[in-house]
Amino acid sequence: MKTCWLNKQNNKNLIVFFAGWSFDSQPFCDFCSGENCDILMAYDYNSMEIPQELIDLQGYANKTLIGWSMGVFVAYQNRKLFGDFDCKIAINGTVTPVDDNFGIPVKIFELTLKHAETGLRGKFYKNVFQTQEEFEKYQLHPVLRSIENRVAELESLYAQIKQLSNEEYEKFYDCAIVCESDKIIPPANQKASHDKNNIPVISLPYGHCPFYRFSKWDEIIELCR
Repeated sequence: MKTCWLNKQNNKNLIVFFAGWSFDSQPFCDFCSGENCDILMAYDYNSMEIPQELIDLQGYANKTLIGWSMGVFVAYQNRKLFGDFDCKIAINGTVTPVDDNFGIPVKIFELTLKHAETGLRGKFYKNVFQTQEEFEKYQLHPVLRSIENRVAELESLYAQIKQLSNEEYEKFYDCAIVCESDKIIPPANQKASHDKNNIPVISLPYGHCPFYRFSKWDEIIELCR
């Protein structure tokens, strides 16, 4: 696991953001931070070793966790780090990310994994975004990680998901955002997972990566208050 600061100005408020599979900080470099939030991003889950930056988070008055896509699962696996956070938000992801009823159906995921290199070079990112305009905005600052690194990450994630398939899940997230035009994780499965775990759901008419629909992170947090 890697981390980087999207914004670090010794503010009193903190957002920890767990990104989805295959992403890095590049697509978020122009996403406004607001004026009062430090933002620490976690990504690249080839290794699940916890960076020290995720441990040394004392001194903030308000702390918010945002997990997106596969980041919802990874943040949950490290939930002991975030027990004192004020708000924990899941966006277009579940704690069981590969599941016929509560995540990506197994056969679809395994096909994605089998053809991951082709998908990353082709239509995967087009499917992540709802509109051509959003995809073109992404192309201004695309992911810089190698294709091989991103494929290996998906293999690593799947190995951990299968290892934890019999785990009993507990309520962790305070709020979930589910986008109705998500082409990556079926919205109905997301809602079923959150309903099972008694997590309030906010539905939005966006795609799998809705961040370009907001001008700053605070707008996402306000939805869940």
